[in-house]
Amino acid sequence: MQTKTVLVAGGSSGLGLATARELARAGHRVFAGARSFSGQEGDAPEGFYRLGLDVTDPASVTRSVNEVERLAGPIDVLILCAAQIVLGSCEETSIEELQAVVDTNFMGIVRVVQAVLPSMRARKRGLIMPFSSINGLLGTPFSGAYVASKHAVEGWAECLRMECRPFGIRVCVVRPGDHRSGSVAYRQHASRAGGQGSPYAQAHARGTAAIARDEAGGSDPQRLARVVARLIEGGGKPGQRLVARIDQRLAVWLHDLLPAGVFSRILGMYYLKGGQS
Repeated sequence: MQTKTVLVAGGSSGLGLATARELARAGHRVFAGARSFSGQEGDAPEGFYRLGLDVTDPASVTRSVNEVERLAGPIDVLILCAAQIVLGSCEETSIEELQAVVDTNFMGIVRVVQAVLPSMRARKRGLIMPFSSINGLLGTPFSGAYVASKHAVEGWAECLRMECRPFGIRVCVVRPGDHRSGSVAYRQHASRAGGQGSPYAQAHARGTAAIARDEAGGSDPQRLARVVARLIEGGGKPGQRLVARIDQRLAVWLHDLLPAGVFSRILGMYYLKGGQS
C-alpha cells in the first residue's frame, strides 16, 4: 500500500486514537491532532505525530495544517473524528450548549476541510473522511444536540462530495455505531437536564443509562480502525460506510422502512425503558 500523509483531527482518544494507531502501524505518516495534545507536540510512542489542534479555533487549524505540510508535505487523507456529546432533552439543552456541540462536531469539520481542500484541489487528488454516526441517520432521545450536529455532517458531506468529484477528491463518510470508545469520560449532561423538578427526570435517567450500556457493550474500536485503513487502501469507495452491529444496522433499515410515528414509538420505548427489550 502506498504510504500517505494522514491528518486525524480528534486523535487523542476513542475512535480517533484507534484509527491513528492503526494507520501508523500500516506505515502511513500520521498526524493526530487534538486540543489535549497542546504542549505535547511531537512524536508519540504509538508511531504518529501529535499536534495541538483545536478544531473550534481557526488559527489553531491553520497552524496545524501548515505544520503537517512543513514536516511531511501535502495531506493525502483527512480524517475528522473530533466530537463532543451533551445529553439532555431538547427543551433543557441550552442554546449555548447546543452551539458548543455544533461548533465542535460540525463547524470543526468545516474549518479543517476548508483549510486542507485548496491543496487537494490543486493536486487533483485526496480523500476526506468525516466521521458522522448512526445518529446522523436517526435520532435517539436525549441526544438532540449530538444528533443535530451529525445530521448536519451528513448533509454537508453530501454536498461536498458532489463538488469535489470533478477535482479527483473523494469524500467518504464513516458512520460508527456504538463502540467501546471510552467517550463516557467526555460525555456531558446539559446543565438543566433531568434535575429536580424536571418533567424529563425519570426518562432522562433511563435513556442515558441505556446509552451508556449500549456503548459499554459496543464493538471494538480496533474493528472500525481496520475498516478505515481498508477504505483508504481502496481510495475511499464507497462514499459512506456504516460500521455497526447487526441490531443497529437493522434499526437504520427500519427507520427508512417504517412510518415515522411507528419507528419513533418503538425506539422511544427502548430508551424510556432503560435499554430493556
